[in-house]
Amino acid sequence: MTARFEIQGLARKLRNQEKGGSPYLFAEVSAVIGQPERISVIGASGQGKSTLLRTLALLESPDQGDMIYEGVSYRKYDPRMWRKQICYVAQQAVMLPGSVEDNLRTASRLHGGSYDERLASRLLEEAMLAELDRNKPAGDLSGGEKQRIALIRSMLLRPSVLLLDEVTSALDRNSARAVEQLLLRWQAEEGGTMIWITHDLEQAERTSHRTWFMSGSTLLEDRQTAEFFRQPATEAGRQFIRIPANEATL
Repeated sequence: MTARFEIQGLARKLRNQEKGGSPYLFAEVSAVIGQPERISVIGASGQGKSTLLRTLALLESPDQGDMIYEGVSYRKYDPRMWRKQICYVAQQAVMLPGSVEDNLRTASRLHGGSYDERLASRLLEEAMLAELDRNKPAGDLSGGEKQRIALIRSMLLRPSVLLLDEVTSALDRNSARAVEQLLLRWQAEEGGTMIWITHDLEQAERTSHRTWFMSGSTLLEDRQTAEFFRQPATEAGRQFIRIPANEATL
């Protein structure tokens, strides 16, 4: 499933603005995704990365700008159908009432599709959750288990754009690597786009083709990942990945 997604001059205002400061959490964010891609979103805390992803998923409304999916503005979409195609997975996983199995079946129940038992079982196995009791109350899961179940729950929708907000932050190293491989396989097979916030720069290099670097309340750099990590185009980018100025010109 090919994702064709365009962001045009997107802005989100601060709700508790400090006197004399910028009125925007982020502004003038524009990007074009013309084919399935893996994009990492990096930058210091406070740059609005999570809010950007929540806005892309229409969980928050933009104050300015437009988002266009397959040639149609978000303003003309039923928000529920938009979120089915452009799906956000939060860092702090929220489990719905009921069992693990109930949570996995949520997507098919809400959107009227069939539940893909085979795919669910495969994703659980690849996420190192094959032995998890699906009848267990979802609220009793560990933080890492909740994070993986929330991710799989969203993947069962087969969205065109999967928005990932630090989805391995609660996992140990082995589980995090398993989830990385799961997502890479899923993206290759399904042909969708992943936009992944991470504070782990090595993870960004491993998992993405393209990097969005947020700084100065905007999307400051939109580069191929290898190029960005070799030589950022801005001083802010160089400082963020700690490349000394004298090395940046070599």
